[in-house]
Amino acid sequence: MIRFLALLALTLSGLAGASAQGLKPPSDLVTASLVAEPAAIRPGEPFTVGIRMVMRPDWHVYWRNPGDSGLPPEVTWALPAGFTAGALDWPAPHRIPVAHLMNFGYEGETVLLAQVTPPETLAPGRPVTLKAHLSYLVCERECVPGTADLRLTLPVAQAGTSTGTNPQTRALFAQSRAAVPVPAPWPVRYGATKDRLTLTVEAPTLSPDGVKAVAFFPYAETAIENAAPQDVRIDAAELHLGLVRGNADEPAPPTLPGVLTFEETTADGPVRRAYALGEAPAIAAPAADAPAVAPALPAEEDSLTLWSAVGLAFLGGLVLNLMPCVFPVLSIKVLSLVRHSGESPGRVRLHGLAYTAGVLAAFLGLAGLLIGLKGAGAGIGWGFQLQSPVVVAALAYLLFGMGLSLSGVVHLGGGIAGLGDGLTRRSGLQGSFFTGVLATVVATPCTAPFMGSAVGFALTQEPAVGLAVFASLGLGLALPFLVLTAWPPALRALPRPGAWMDTLKGVLAFPIYATAAWLVWVLAQQVGPPGLLAALLGLVLVGFAAWAWERSHGARPAWTWVARGMALVSLAGLAVLTLGLSQDRAAAVARQDGTEAFSQARLDTLVAEGRPVFVNMTAAWCISCQVNERTTLGTQAVREAFSARGVTYLKGDWTNQNPEITAFLARHGRSGVPLYLLYGGKGTPVVLPQILTAGTVLDALAALPAMPRSAALAPAER
Repeated sequence: MIRFLALLALTLSGLAGASAQGLKPPSDLVTASLVAEPAAIRPGEPFTVGIRMVMRPDWHVYWRNPGDSGLPPEVTWALPAGFTAGALDWPAPHRIPVAHLMNFGYEGETVLLAQVTPPETLAPGRPVTLKAHLSYLVCERECVPGTADLRLTLPVAQAGTSTGTNPQTRALFAQSRAAVPVPAPWPVRYGATKDRLTLTVEAPTLSPDGVKAVAFFPYAETAIENAAPQDVRIDAAELHLGLVRGNADEPAPPTLPGVLTFEETTADGPVRRAYALGEAPAIAAPAADAPAVAPALPAEEDSLTLWSAVGLAFLGGLVLNLMPCVFPVLSIKVLSLVRHSGESPGRVRLHGLAYTAGVLAAFLGLAGLLIGLKGAGAGIGWGFQLQSPVVVAALAYLLFGMGLSLSGVVHLGGGIAGLGDGLTRRSGLQGSFFTGVLATVVATPCTAPFMGSAVGFALTQEPAVGLAVFASLGLGLALPFLVLTAWPPALRALPRPGAWMDTLKGVLAFPIYATAAWLVWVLAQQVGPPGLLAALLGLVLVGFAAWAWERSHGARPAWTWVARGMALVSLAGLAVLTLGLSQDRAAAVARQDGTEAFSQARLDTLVAEGRPVFVNMTAAWCISCQVNERTTLGTQAVREAFSARGVTYLKGDWTNQNPEITAFLARHGRSGVPLYLLYGGKGTPVVLPQILTAGTVLDALAALPAMPRSAALAPAER
């Protein structure tokens, strides 16, 4: 949270300065280009490309772990059919102090290397065009977000012919490859106390007089205090590096993967060395000798286009109507249809259009806010508003008030379709509009199938493209109700309004109450017992305000004003309680369900050891996540299969903001939860569906390669 606020302050100061001084646009701060190592490519033969970024003096961009503030560059590929792109190779970063913060990144110029593999069936003689969308944050004292759409056209040579490297880029790629860390040639160990970590490298070849500017950059964002001094001591046999722990309350990880850099004096002058500790990164090799590298993301997400993303979003919106978080609003829509079934077909169609307009307006509003905040450097994703206790409490109070209205405790505008229809007594179209808005708001805790890839794609594109994808998602959510209102035979099948509607209205209040209860449970995960008490008192105030307001109708004028005053005072107290909620949930909770708390360092260690790992990215407010955990991941069959295969279960809790989990989701092309990954060793993980079944998980476990017993055991069991 501190990092986010610091970044937000830097970004806002940069944008304010830009507006006040007519400051340089991002394109003037970073010059980005897509370059290739070979002069031509051949069918089926991998080759290396680079995202080259040249920064204005005193400005910098960020490494994969940005340090105390900032965001790493993100690259979304748009490659021809059959092409795949591997993971980025990050050059070793530098420590960049900004005020009291310490950032990890690059100044001057940097090149992010990646390996691209063309298909074997590529036709020679016809040039191909590679495209990449780059988003980044460039900072000096202030920060400015920027994007660049990059493209590169390369000729295709006959298979078996010699293409050679491009003489114009040969030196650039040699220099860039030399900056990528290589696996450390020495044994490495570390010890931990409550407040400090000590990294020890058994490097007898290093001379105490010939090494300086030693720095360690962890892969995990919260492993160390980035701005704290790193104490270095070199003796005849070892290099010792003292570090300050990032969070003394969390258990120390078994290893500390990252990058160690230092300057070494040689006969040719000082040379900067960079070594990867605890993890051997995939280093792009020259084009002639490069082996194929598996893509970092699933092919489905890696090859998305605007139209495929729009199609997936539309399907996701349709399925969203069946998700449990939308069921309570379905009851409101049913009542709305029953109420309007006696009206003219044209009038009913207007209600369908008004509801659709409400859904689209809400989706575009949320998408615009999300895109704007991400463009300003905030590490957030789909459902981000539910990471705020104030928003969760406000939704619980709103739904509780709607339930009271349906139960007849309070009558708002005389409408039976909820709060929205009470906005006007003449037309009721505003009610349909705001019912659509509400449907969207309560749908955000769910991620339906097809949604994850589409939303992840939308948040990496230009704003217009992102808004188009979100609009398609909203259209999918609104379509069933829109079709029902536009089809006269369906309307004729609905019963006519009557006295039975009061009974149905009372029955349908209970799904609303259930949703409010669930939101209070989510709030309990965020704010702890004191905040939970405040939220429950808030529900009491909502009920009292509704009762007082209802008593004011038909009463003497004096009592009317007294009752309404009591209701307003209750609502004022409700606002004070709600705004006073804070996220005081413990950062590390002992788990009793056989899982471990996720951290990037722990995952890196397990993968480096070749052990199978299941990663569950979840949140208390994500209903899809909770259903999957209770109906699939928590079943005895799946638990026993995890145990039999020696699978370590890492659980990432995104209920509150967590920059490390946000960055992990982004690296896998997602902007929200759930995300399920199964690592079978040191290869690319298998991405499981967002709606799980026990069979799906068991089939994925059965496909894992057989492992030696010693590799499957946890360290304590060996």
